[in-house]
This record gives sequence, C-alpha cells and structure tokens, in this order.
Amino acid sequence: MEFDFSAVIESWRFLLGGFGITVLLSLCTVICGSLLGGVIGMARIYGPVWLRAIIVFYIDSMRAIPVLVILVWVYFAVPILTGWSLAPFWSALMALSLHLAAYVAEVLRAGIESIRPGQTRAGLALGMSQVQLIRKVIMPQALVRMMPDFGSILSRTIKDTAIATVIAVPELMRRADSIAAQSYRPIEVFTVALVAYFLLIFPLTRLVDVMYRRFAHLGRS
Repeated sequence: MEFDFSAVIESWRFLLGGFGITVLLSLCTVICGSLLGGVIGMARIYGPVWLRAIIVFYIDSMRAIPVLVILVWVYFAVPILTGWSLAPFWSALMALSLHLAAYVAEVLRAGIESIRPGQTRAGLALGMSQVQLIRKVIMPQALVRMMPDFGSILSRTIKDTAIATVIAVPELMRRADSIAAQSYRPIEVFTVALVAYFLLIFPLTRLVDVMYRRFAHLGRS
C-alpha cells in the first residue's frame, strides 16, 4: 500500500484553519467551563441547602448524559425554546461549557474538602472571616491538589471539541473529513489530524505535570 499525502499538502491552509478553530473552541470552553464550574462548586459547598440540591442534580445530570447528546440538544432545542438562533460554534461552546462545568465543580469540591478541618478551625480562631479563610488558606492548597485532575479535564475538553463536527462546526475533524471524502485518502488525512491533536494535547498534559511537581509542596498540609 502506498501513502500519498498530496491532498493534505494541497489543503494545508484549509486544515490549519480548522486547527485554529479547534484551539479557539477549546480555549473558550476551558475558560467558560472553568468559571461556571468554579461558581457552581463554591455554591455547592458554601451555598444554602436548597441551592445545593439543585446543583447536585445539575452535576449528576451532566455527568450522566453523553456530551454528544447535550451538544445536539443545545443546537436544536435552544432555538426552538428561546427563539434565539445560535451559530454552530456558539452552540458547541455552550454545550461543551455546560458539560465541563459539572466536572470542574466536582474537582473543586474534592480539592476544597481535602483540606483538613483543623485548618479551618484554626483560621476562624485567629479571627479570619470565611472569605479570608477561603482565599488565603483553603484555595491556595486546593488549587495545587486539583492540578492533576484539571490536566485530565483539559485534555478531554480538547478531544471533545472533535464531536462538534456533527453540527457542522468547521473545526479540524470537520475539515479533515471533508478532505478525506474528496481525495479518497482517509488514512493519510486522518493520520495528520491524529498527529495534530497529539501535538496540541501532549505538551499541555506534560506542562501540567511539570507545574504540579514544581508546586506540589504548597498543597501539602
């Protein structure tokens, strides 16, 4: 069997544009999902009881439903329910962010609850307010402990952007599939896509590991 990458070489600008959209969608999803997940996680821990019940239901629902189902539902249902017409990119961003937020909230909760209660009692005994206690004692340690899990979430989020192809977001996989269909060279085209995802995700996961080893001592108590 002979390999022919001429179709990839001829369409490299087209593929590069898709790679850029993948990076943009991943970055926006991580930012939006992390911010929303942070708010949800803090509300679950420190919010009123009635709010915690709602948040637990939301988190469990997002974790129980495949992200592909959420993506398709948002794309088709939101315009019908609200009358707002969302472009595929924004539908994908909304769905992926909502899904990611549930996992970020759980990681945040686990990180905060891993801090020994004695530190909380000591801070309160010193006259610290709850906000000061969270900002100066709990969160600096919890954030370090969350790094490995957040690294896994980061890589999974980038990989999840590939499913946005089902709603015609012109990201890397969508464009690779288009080139493969036209050139009849799926092995070559998807091999390049595979390498592109690897080059994007592998350095990020290694960077998170390096950062964790560098700051791990700050999370020990």
